[in-house]
Amino acid sequence: MDELPPELWIKILSRINDSESLARCRVASKTLNSLSREVRAVNLICTWSRYLKSRSIVVVTPFKTIFRSLIENSSKIRSISVGVDKALKGMSFDDFNEEDSKDLYLTDVEFVKEWLPRVREDLENLSISDFWIQSCWRKSDILALISSNCSKLVKLEVKNAWLSVVGLTEMPNLRYLTLEFIRLDDENLEKVNDCFPFLQELNLIGVGGLKEPRIHFLHLKSCHWTVSNAPLSLAIVAPNLLELKLKCNKPKSLLVETPKLVQCHLSVEDAEGVSFGEFQDLKTLELVSPDMYRLISNISFGNKIKKLAVDSVKSIEQSERLELGLATILKAFPGITSLSLSPRTWSDIETHFQSQGGLGDMKGIDSLKQITARVQMSDHTNVHQTVSFIRSIVNKYRGLTDMRLMIHQDKDPRVRSNLISTCMMSNPRVRWKWGMWAEGGEDMWV
Repeated sequence: MDELPPELWIKILSRINDSESLARCRVASKTLNSLSREVRAVNLICTWSRYLKSRSIVVVTPFKTIFRSLIENSSKIRSISVGVDKALKGMSFDDFNEEDSKDLYLTDVEFVKEWLPRVREDLENLSISDFWIQSCWRKSDILALISSNCSKLVKLEVKNAWLSVVGLTEMPNLRYLTLEFIRLDDENLEKVNDCFPFLQELNLIGVGGLKEPRIHFLHLKSCHWTVSNAPLSLAIVAPNLLELKLKCNKPKSLLVETPKLVQCHLSVEDAEGVSFGEFQDLKTLELVSPDMYRLISNISFGNKIKKLAVDSVKSIEQSERLELGLATILKAFPGITSLSLSPRTWSDIETHFQSQGGLGDMKGIDSLKQITARVQMSDHTNVHQTVSFIRSIVNKYRGLTDMRLMIHQDKDPRVRSNLISTCMMSNPRVRWKWGMWAEGGEDMWV
């Protein structure tokens, strides 16, 4: 051990992801105990096994005690990640009696006051993943405490907590903010907008307590927002936003003004109240909606989209399934080069093809180069219909060079083999790629 230079040992210790293992290193060696103080990050997770031991007759060191010890025995900490294991997230209130417990209540202001002042000068990254059963009914003022202490903080992540914004002050250096499964007492996001003016990345995943939330950031580059059922009016105004992933249900009003957007994933159940501003540079678009026909027929996404993915999930009505054809999609997006279709969407446009007796008037004949789709067929008879549908597409789109089709893995291998051989023999000019897909599973290319 003495043969290695201290700088190398510090690098080795810094690569230990679990700070509890780092604590054991400190006990094992005086040299490691001394050098470990130079490690700039603390990463401590309460595992499921530790939680069970703490509720048994086995004597274990309290989780918060271990964490405080790690903080006290380190200097110039720049990054802290503390939380409970994801396995604890699925616990219900009926599983254990946690009403009076606070041992894993990690956004407890009194607990945070014990260690935050020690690291405030150098802290740049902070992540706290609380234990929902203990935190959901206790409102925390931790945001005010963090904003008043951590002037250099660049990245903040808080999960599974009830957060107040009372006393929250401006944090001009914060660039990355993630709030996940949070009850937030900022119903319109006014305080968030005011206090984090230079955010570049914002992730709001399952944030409740919102009524008419409005995201308005001048410097925002990336936004991921999964909205609960409650808000009826949503707005995103971000003139420099490049990437957006938005999932909402049935907002009466959805306003998106992001002119520089390049990549967008939009999931919405009802498209009636959706309104988008002009997109100048949108290149990649993924749409998920049972209201797909109205979504792509009534909204302009710009004319520069090259990659499009469409998932119509479960259509609202059977009549809408018959309306959604390949011509409908390509009329709305005539310049795309790559098109990806979910099993439902493939089924919808094939049903439309069969009902109309053809593809109809088509656009994008020269631009479309690649189609990727997940196909699900019912029987041998359906193979002939599917082959007819595919042949019509290939013959119509002379610029199409790549067909990537995935067949459901539960399909009879004979049906799958019949489809593959028939398509490849009848359309030799196209490069074919075949694979299998399953619900909830990974795609497998062959």
